[in-house]
Amino acid sequence: MLTLDMKRETKNQRADTVNSVLSYIYLHIDSDLNVNELASLNHLSPHHLHRIFKEETGRNLYETIKSIRLQKAASLLLTNKYATISQIARMCGYSSQTSFIKAFKERFQTTPKIWRNGAYLTYSKKIIESSKSASESLRDFSGTIPKIIRTAPIRAAYIRHNGYDISIKNSWNRLYAWSLENRIGENARQIGFHHDNPTITPLSECAYIAAIEIDKEIHPHGTVACFEIPASLCAVFHISGKYGDVLRFMQYAYLIWLPYSGFEAKTLPPYAIYRNNHFLNETGEFDLEFYLPITVL
Repeated sequence: MLTLDMKRETKNQRADTVNSVLSYIYLHIDSDLNVNELASLNHLSPHHLHRIFKEETGRNLYETIKSIRLQKAASLLLTNKYATISQIARMCGYSSQTSFIKAFKERFQTTPKIWRNGAYLTYSKKIIESSKSASESLRDFSGTIPKIIRTAPIRAAYIRHNGYDISIKNSWNRLYAWSLENRIGENARQIGFHHDNPTITPLSECAYIAAIEIDKEIHPHGTVACFEIPASLCAVFHISGKYGDVLRFMQYAYLIWLPYSGFEAKTLPPYAIYRNNHFLNETGEFDLEFYLPITVL
C-alpha cells in the first residue's frame, strides 16, 4: 500500500516531468520537437510520457506543442514585419509553409497573410474586451521608450499558472509561502514569465509563470520547479500602474513599438521583474521592468 509520503513523491516526480517537458518545448520551439526525444530526456517511454502529461495537465502533448507553435507564430507575424511567412514558419518549427498555413488557418480562421495585414486587430480587441480591468484601463503608453541591455541568466524557482487573470494571485501566494519556508531573502527578485502574448491569445489559454530568483544551492522539487532564464539582448521598459494596465502596455509594446523599432522579437518569452508586485500587494498597483528579448534587424 502506498503511504502518503510515497504518493506525494510520485506526484512530485510527475510534476517534475511535466515541468521539464514544457520548459524544453518553450526553449526549443524553433526545432523539430520529437516526442521520442522528449521521452528519452526524461527516461520514459513515449506512451508513458503521453499518459503522465495528459493526466497532469488535462491536455494532449501533440496538441500542446502545436498550440505553442501557432501562438508564437501569430505574435511573430506582427512583431517581425520584415520576416517572410516561410521564415516565421521555420522559427516556430514548421519545415513546410503549406502545413504551417493550413494549421494557422484552422487555429485562427484566417491565413497568416490576412492576419498580418490587419485581421489580428479584431482578434486582439475581443480579447481586451473580455478582460473587465483591461477594457476599463485608460492608460496610454505611447512614447514609452525602452533601454537596450544584455541580460545575465537568472536561476529561479517557479510555479506554472494556466490563464492570465486575477487568479494568478493564488500561484503567487503559494510561491511566496514556499519562499518563506525555504528562507529565500526578502530582496530576491520576483519575476512574471509570459509564455504567450495575451493581447492575441485568449486569456484562459495563456501560460504564465510566477518565479522568484534563487541561489544555486536551492533545489526545488515537484510543483515548485527550477529553471534558468537565458541571457539575451532585451528591450527593457520601466512601467507602473494598476491591474489591467499591463495588457494595454503589451498591446503597445507588441503592436506599436516593436514593428517600427528596428528590432525583431525572438522566440524566447518576455518576462517582468517586479519592483512592486500587484499580485502580492493589497493595492493592486505594480511597478515593474518588462524584458522583451530582441534581435537587431
